[in-house]
This record gives sequence, structure tokens and C-alpha cells, in this order.
Amino acid sequence: MADRTKPWVVMPLYYYPLDEATWKPLYDAAASYPDVNFLVVVNPNSGPGTEPLPGKDYAREVPRLNAFPNVHAVGYVRVDYCRKPLADACAEIERYARWRRHPDAPPGLHVEGIYVDETPNHHSPSAARYLDHLRRLVKASDGLAGARSTVVHNPGTPPEGELASFGDPDLVCVCEEPYHLFQGDGLQRRLVDWAPEHERCVYQISGVPQGELAAAVQDLCRRGRYVFATDLVDDFYESFGPSWPGFVAAVSEAAPRG
Repeated sequence: MADRTKPWVVMPLYYYPLDEATWKPLYDAAASYPDVNFLVVVNPNSGPGTEPLPGKDYAREVPRLNAFPNVHAVGYVRVDYCRKPLADACAEIERYARWRRHPDAPPGLHVEGIYVDETPNHHSPSAARYLDHLRRLVKASDGLAGARSTVVHNPGTPPEGELASFGDPDLVCVCEEPYHLFQGDGLQRRLVDWAPEHERCVYQISGVPQGELAAAVQDLCRRGRYVFATDLVDDFYESFGPSWPGFVAAVSEAAPRG
């Protein structure tokens, strides 16, 4: 595993692997930058799907991801701001956890944590109980990575309060916005007031002009350790786009923080 004090590339990989070439830009980047860690969000079907194992294409490609020591794959679960029934969210987490030990699973078919999408950014006792239950389930699941499993929350905006009151995630996406909105004064004030410590912050920014990408990535890496940025304005989680090589290069050049 690469140096964990350096910035990480985040790739929400909602891009169906139709063939062995679909995810090749990611494989090439992981191979070309062995000193950069990649947090990759795997999303077979708005979650793990309803079957015990994902389809054959995911069963083929996820082990290829996990073959890279600098790739850390996590599974996508959408909770609709804690409106999804808790039992349904738990069932999806358990389905991911069972991949590793399923008798028909190929070696390497697993994820090592959960990316919990659409978490609330305002505290409530019921949401705190909901998210804490999910975190404890993830951390107890040997089919993921047990206590070493990564729990990511994505409210898309800074949570207003202590992260412990939001289920105490390992990482939190404090900004999932187009670049022009990210630059707005109101959002910048909220990020100053509410963003958690650097090593827990995730930024996911779309629509960055290619000519501004390198500088934008340097800025994002100073703000948070986990960064996704792209020039794409549409379908930016479903393709790599022209800016992908430059984005990864910019993350690799960002200075580490202790």
C-alpha cells in the first residue's frame, strides 16, 4: 500500500464494465502510479444488486481491481437520507460481505468497506442511531475487512456538527458539487465552518475546466486527503473523460500531509 499520508484518488466507479477494456484507464493509472492510493466505489446495480453475487462482468473485473495493492474498493449503498428501511440497507451491506466467502465467487471478489450515499448533513437522534448501526455492522463484517473496513458517508455538503453524532464515519464527502458552485462564497464559508479534519475529508468536484484542473486539484488536496475532480459536466461517474490522466498526475504531485 502506498504512503497513506499522501492524497488519494477517489473514483466513484458507476461505470458498467461491459468488457475488459472498460475500466482500463483505472488499471493503467493504478499501475503507473504505484505510490498513489485509489479509493474506488464499486456500484453494480445502485448497490450490490439483488442476487448473492454480482453479474459475470463485475465478477471478472472487481478481482482485477483488488489485484492492485494501491486500490481500496468499497461498495455503494444509497440510504436516501436515512429514509431507506434500515433492514434493507443492512441487507445490502451483508450481500457485499458475503461475496468473499460465496462458493462460486472467484478469488479477489470482495470490497473492504461501504460508501454510504445520501447521508443527512443535519443531526437527528434517529439518523444517528441508523448510521451508527450501519457502521457497527460494517466494522463487524469479516467478509468486508472487519474493524479495518472503511465507512464513507456522502452528505455532499459539510455535516453541521461532530461526525460522531452522524455515525462516526471514517471519511465524509463534504463537497459533491460542480466547480462553479464549489467556488461560491456561501459554500466556501460552510466548508471553513463545518468541514472535519483534513484526513477524513472527501471532495468530489465536476466541471473543472481542463486548463484549471492541476491548480484545482492542488487546492482540493490541501483541503482533504481524498479527491475526485473531472472536466466532465454530465455522466462524470460513468466515464473517465479527457481530464482523467491529468487528474491522477496532479494528485500524484500534491504534497503529503501528516
